[in-house]
Amino acid sequence: MNYQSRLIDTQLNDFFPELAAISLEGPKGVGKTATATQRAGTILRLDDPNTANLLQSNPDIIRDSLEPLLIDEWQEVPSSWDLVRREVDRDGTGGRFLLTGSAIPNGARIHSGAGRIVSLRMRPLSLAERNLDVSTVSIGAMFLGNADIVGTSSLGLHDYFREIVASGFPGIRNLSTASRALQLDSYIERVITKEFVEQGLAVRRPAILRAWLAAFAASTATTASYNTMLEATIQRGESKPSRITTSNYRDVLERLWLIDSLPAWIPSKNIFTRLAAAPKHFLADPALAARILGIDETAFVKRLPTGEIVPGSPAIVGGLFEALAVLSVKTYAQINQVSVSHFRESSGAREVDVIVHRPDGATVAFEVKLGRIVDNRDVRHLLWLKQKLGDDLRDMAVIYSGEYAYRRPDGVAVIPASLLGP
Repeated sequence: MNYQSRLIDTQLNDFFPELAAISLEGPKGVGKTATATQRAGTILRLDDPNTANLLQSNPDIIRDSLEPLLIDEWQEVPSSWDLVRREVDRDGTGGRFLLTGSAIPNGARIHSGAGRIVSLRMRPLSLAERNLDVSTVSIGAMFLGNADIVGTSSLGLHDYFREIVASGFPGIRNLSTASRALQLDSYIERVITKEFVEQGLAVRRPAILRAWLAAFAASTATTASYNTMLEATIQRGESKPSRITTSNYRDVLERLWLIDSLPAWIPSKNIFTRLAAAPKHFLADPALAARILGIDETAFVKRLPTGEIVPGSPAIVGGLFEALAVLSVKTYAQINQVSVSHFRESSGAREVDVIVHRPDGATVAFEVKLGRIVDNRDVRHLLWLKQKLGDDLRDMAVIYSGEYAYRRPDGVAVIPASLLGP
């Protein structure tokens, strides 16, 4: 199978020649092994029991193998992390080790690897990586304040809905509709019945976990409290789980890289008061949220008598569209080595969906809108933020599902989601 180039390849090209060890981290199926294999001289696949036994009986294989050495699914033998760390202490020459992991080992005593092993997050395919359109607007250029806001998108609302359910997992998205649904169902079932057990949490009542997952998925792109999710779990016909139980659920999903929440923004300058601290909730791939909720492509849309296609359930569909946009922005931000958060006042009076920011205070702000027309109401919080931040706000934009990229007279950029890139 031909390898599909990923944006993280750019970072690996830049960093791996200088850094001795890099760990690619992300959920199963995201493409970590395929990406790392392109650079490997030797591969140790530790999900193979024979290979795992070989490493445990002969740790010197870490030093003696042809480099670069890829240790795939390193969490299956947690001691492999410390073996690499000690070897980097001995010889820190760049380009020696790649590690891939789809879980953080539960209860294993390992050194953090700080200063020896650099971790890079790998996410499902962003919109730019799906090759739907040519990216014409760069987040990097937006930070410079000179981004060209140009281009015409070939995608319509129905295309974005299709991309939400298609998944960003490379091995799933090109399957037929029926096979893809089966594969996503199997992925979710494996998490519940196998991955939780491997993380040390036996799920005695899977129906409650499924109901809680549905409540979490329904809270996509919101800052809903975990109490709200507990109540939603009851509404789905299950008894209320304890806070400890749901806290354990979250911990396991985070260790499996299946929760990719957006933290609240804490500005470098103290110019705001009463900021909300709750994260926005997102699963790693919006297709997982859609599948958990039982939403397929047909459920996203309804056709008006005029023939116009509109969202079938605006609140949920809007949240999933925002999830697709945020997944993409996080990927582009990582390439530019900037952070991503959201802004919300504690009163809820003002909020901005996505804040991309550098430690020096330079900021780019985005609102995400499902619709195909942007009006003054959609940009009011961006313009307010511009008044507060001044020159620190290098650019501001609405990401939407419309056709054209352009800049409004008030300075706000309007960008089709498929045209935004790193």
